[in-house]
Amino acid sequence: MTTATATRTPAPTGSVAGGNALAGTGTLIRFNLRRDRVRLPVWIVALLLGTLGTANNYKTLYSDPADRASLIKTMDSPGGLAMSGPPHYVSDYNVGSILGHQMLGFTAVMVALMSVLIITRHTRTEEETGRAELVRSTVVGRHAQLTAALTVAVIVNLVLALLMAFGLAGAGTDGIDTSGSLLYGFAHAAVGIVFAAVAMITVQFTAHSRGASGMALAVLGVAYVLRAAGDPSSSGALSWLSPIGWAQRTYVYVDNRWWPLLLCLALAVACAAAGFVLSTRRDVGAGLRAARLGSPEASESLSRPFGFALRLHRSTLAGFAIGLFLMSAMYGSILGNAEETLKNIDPIQEALEEIGGASMAESFASMIMVIIALVAGVYVVMASLRPRAEENAGRAEPLLATGLSRRSWVGSHLVVAMTGGTAVLLLSGIGLGLAGAASASDGSLFLKLVGAALAYAPALWVTAGIAVVLFGWFPRASAAAWIVPVYGFVVGYLGELLQFPDWLNLVSPFGHVPQLPAAEMEWTPMAVLTLVAAGLVWLGLEGFRRRDLETK
Repeated sequence: MTTATATRTPAPTGSVAGGNALAGTGTLIRFNLRRDRVRLPVWIVALLLGTLGTANNYKTLYSDPADRASLIKTMDSPGGLAMSGPPHYVSDYNVGSILGHQMLGFTAVMVALMSVLIITRHTRTEEETGRAELVRSTVVGRHAQLTAALTVAVIVNLVLALLMAFGLAGAGTDGIDTSGSLLYGFAHAAVGIVFAAVAMITVQFTAHSRGASGMALAVLGVAYVLRAAGDPSSSGALSWLSPIGWAQRTYVYVDNRWWPLLLCLALAVACAAAGFVLSTRRDVGAGLRAARLGSPEASESLSRPFGFALRLHRSTLAGFAIGLFLMSAMYGSILGNAEETLKNIDPIQEALEEIGGASMAESFASMIMVIIALVAGVYVVMASLRPRAEENAGRAEPLLATGLSRRSWVGSHLVVAMTGGTAVLLLSGIGLGLAGAASASDGSLFLKLVGAALAYAPALWVTAGIAVVLFGWFPRASAAAWIVPVYGFVVGYLGELLQFPDWLNLVSPFGHVPQLPAAEMEWTPMAVLTLVAAGLVWLGLEGFRRRDLETK
């Protein structure tokens, strides 16, 4: 005779037993802040110092009413308004309103970028690596992870807003008061929180963090284009479709209107709510967008290192190529009016005179080319660090357990990064050349601008070399490769406007490239940069060959 013994399983205790979807949120918030204890302060300090430095520079450059009057003539033009903001700011152009007009839209984009990356890093990246599933197997509610990521983004934006407000108010600059400074800071926070909420939606659609970030940044790009297209028009209707346009229509330091930020708040709440709802309609690690079925047989190219690497990079490469082509064409379309548009902006005039050139169009194109090359540098860093992401995700180990050598594996990603970056430069030069030649009615500009773009290829190769050296010898410090394009932008573009010492620009590989088409071609620095890039690549590959692989 057998006896069945019934055992009673104790009911789970804690908040999850009660169905609390937010259980564990506080712990995850503290954990996320600890993980980003270096990353987030760097973002905050960089944005804060950039804002305070620009305000101080405007105080020096536009202290005289005559200087401000000449600036008004330039900025109150279609080209000037598209590059800055709505025309109402020029009705009372003091240092504060100049800051709000010319910097709010640009800095808000950077804050939005920071917010998008916070959300994707602490949600989709965690799912992609498998850590989210482990965390959610404990006493953690379904919405805890998404709520924690949003809370961290909100905290960071509010801290940045308050630091901006107190920093500007304490500078003692005419036209910059305490109430306006508070509004200036919170306008940035409002835009940042909106795009954090947008990222909460995009992370639900795709199973990959890069795709989620790309979709959110595409929305950001559309918002900026709507703002730029709407501000020069009399109605500004398109600008009212953009959160960046809403922030600029606070008319900080002019009217100090707070109510447009309520539109940002409403949109952020709606997007966040949608993100939470959508998160309940998918499995952990999956996306709402179904993965496309592949071919039952792999193509010949996928069986080779370069073909496989190109497959992994193709979406990012295509996105940068299309985006930079369109951006270059947009800048090229105003080359013909460059002299009239920029003639009264003293800092730009001084920077253009420093560059030289046969015409204002060539000098302005040389300045724009720096921006294009640095954006291409962002792609090169992303592509060069892809092996690090594969290693962290545990996908490198099974590949290298086959007959694939370490040099071939990393080298294939580097080849894609370096040739892809060069291809992006070529397309950018074509876009700038076609639009610029048409705008300036000068067909000779086309080949000049294509050549000017390609001249930055060796600087991109050096950037890739620095990234692979860090990956090969100091893998935990690989993210430091981002310093190269960021530093290049600060000293190569802003440095010309803010009159930084010339030696600072020479620290960047981009500072050694002749500024074509305004300057004469110099082959020596190009050859040196190419040799330096080759040496760095060899050094990085050698480091990776010698070190242990991080396994999962």
